[in-house]
Amino acid sequence: MSLVLDAAAQDLLFREARTANTFSDEPVTDEQVQAIYDLVKFGPTAFNQTPLRITLVRSPEARERLVKHMAEGNQAKTAAAPLVAILSADNEFHEELPQLLPHFPQAKDAFFSERPVREQSALVNAALQAAYFIVGVRAAGLAAGPMTGLDFAGVQKEFLDADHTPLMVINIGKPGEDAWFPRSPRLAFEQVITTV
Repeated sequence: MSLVLDAAAQDLLFREARTANTFSDEPVTDEQVQAIYDLVKFGPTAFNQTPLRITLVRSPEARERLVKHMAEGNQAKTAAAPLVAILSADNEFHEELPQLLPHFPQAKDAFFSERPVREQSALVNAALQAAYFIVGVRAAGLAAGPMTGLDFAGVQKEFLDADHTPLMVINIGKPGEDAWFPRSPRLAFEQVITTV
């Protein structure tokens, strides 16, 4: 193999990992979420920006408010998951750039003074961070159930503000009974990779 990561870790993070549709009752602790974030925060982004925001939906009242905005096929599993997270992009991420990019603090104004530019950059880089977060959930021995079947405007109004764009909702926990659908096909190397 050409990979440094051992086969068990490759399986845990990619080959054997799937989107979970059911979860056990075992809770997901704040300590686990912090360990996940403390790992995945090191994933690269443009200008070292950190637009991803994670809203943990823990209270029964908040869960009920979220479930009503989920697509019908996602409601029951969102209601039952041990932990649900709303992932969003902070469109005002540029305010943190002087702290995150100390060698080039003027990037905040030089590149991100206009809102449409920030929104595009926040969307791309928060989505990248969301992918890191999913892999981090797997690294913690948990399963993730990312979903985009939801009323985005409703979730934004219910949980966020005009400066935060919802990206997805992720159910998190130990997989339950019959958690997995069969593995769907993937494109082959030759279908994806082009050399010029």
